[in-house]
Amino acid sequence: MKTARVKRHRRIRKKVVGTKEIPRLSVYKSLNNIYAQLVDDDNHNTLLTCSTQQKEFTEKGVKGSNLKSAALLGEFIAKKAKEKGIEKIVFDRGGYLYHGCIRTFAEAARKGGLEF
Repeated sequence: MKTARVKRHRRIRKKVVGTKEIPRLSVYKSLNNIYAQLVDDDNHNTLLTCSTQQKEFTEKGVKGSNLKSAALLGEFIAKKAKEKGIEKIVFDRGGYLYHGCIRTFAEAARKGGLEF
């Protein structure tokens, strides 16, 4: 039996496609961490990945899947994407509702300079 989130995610993925110029920013949220990656769907290649498990976050004492860590992760991935020359993206919320951690992550990525 499929969960509602997985069904929503499959519906969204039919419409959301990333390219090398405008990659897809995919978000996954577990109970303990948040993961984000920039994906080039044309070449089936991951351009950039980061999560709240990385050293940069654990050193700051940030852990868990909460609003504070979502905001920091959004700003962090925006900074890393800018370093790679990526400014425009397509946002893939992974079937999650645009609320809470996902919304905070997206707003922080926009604040960091990503356009979507």
